[in-house]
Amino acid sequence: MHILFSHEPPAQTRGVPVQSKVPELHDAAVAAVYCSQRMGGDFYDFLRVSPDRVVLGLLDVAGRIEDNHAIVSAAQHTFRTLAPELFATEDVNEADAMTKLCLALNRTILQAQGSIRSCPAFAACYNESLGTACYFNAGHTPGLLRDRTGITALPATGLPLGLFSHATCEAPMVALEPGAALVLVSRGVLEGKYKEEEFGLDRLKDMFLHATSDDAGELSLGIIDSVRQFMRTPPTHNDVTVLALVRAATSKASAVAG
Repeated sequence: MHILFSHEPPAQTRGVPVQSKVPELHDAAVAAVYCSQRMGGDFYDFLRVSPDRVVLGLLDVAGRIEDNHAIVSAAQHTFRTLAPELFATEDVNEADAMTKLCLALNRTILQAQGSIRSCPAFAACYNESLGTACYFNAGHTPGLLRDRTGITALPATGLPLGLFSHATCEAPMVALEPGAALVLVSRGVLEGKYKEEEFGLDRLKDMFLHATSDDAGELSLGIIDSVRQFMRTPPTHNDVTVLALVRAATSKASAVAG
């Protein structure tokens, strides 16, 4: 099992994405965990794009990892180059910026592949000042938002990337109240099987709802471990990836003031 919290990205080599450096957030934390060796096209990234905004994303490129390096590397280059430009100004319209980022990633994947290659993707811009996340879900598994009201699913707002050159994707916004958590999982999490039964979205929701840890890394590890326990074996059927964003229950500023 590989855990990524924070370490420096190595130099990028041709056709291979760089390692993501997890940004430090003021009153929140983000972590990503994947299990075992990479087999498919799961890829995640985090990027601070302004003093109070962090953009994060999870992509699942169809096919084997050996066929996807160039596509993933090109998508990461677009993500890291364009996102800071789109969110450069304080008064940016985040929905417009996320929609433009989605369209650019779609073009990049189509051009890098040279043919159709389905790539479900979920990306969000977390605004630390407002505690909001503006996101697009391009045919990805639903994001899950947990707060004091329960679990809210964030379903697809458009088609997977890499299919149609003029596909569009809406970019709604959700609020993360203090103590709320946002979880993104790859398809491999839901597809984990014991006999003929899949782990599934309902089981994920229930596990997420009753998770006791408010630590992003522990929460991610807990989901991976739940899949492993359900399957009665380490998951090797597909990439199994979890990304979690957790907003602190009490802000640092309030704690200092108190």
